[in-house]
Amino acid sequence: MTTETADAPHWIKSSHSGAEGGDCLEVAAQPGAVLVRDSKNPSGPVLSLTPDGWAAFVADAATS
Repeated sequence: MTTETADAPHWIKSSHSGAEGGDCLEVAAQPGAVLVRDSKNPSGPVLSLTPDGWAAFVADAATS
């Protein structure tokens, strides 16, 4: 279980994540970065992207 503080990222689960679990992605906007993690492993690794990198990722995912 994670506890959020004022300094902790506010994680938002992807609207494409199913209610049964499975492929769950969470993102958190930070000044100068977008953080991405697997919601099933909240203490696991976090990918940090620049805003431009996030925009490119989303654009590529939309065409896939």
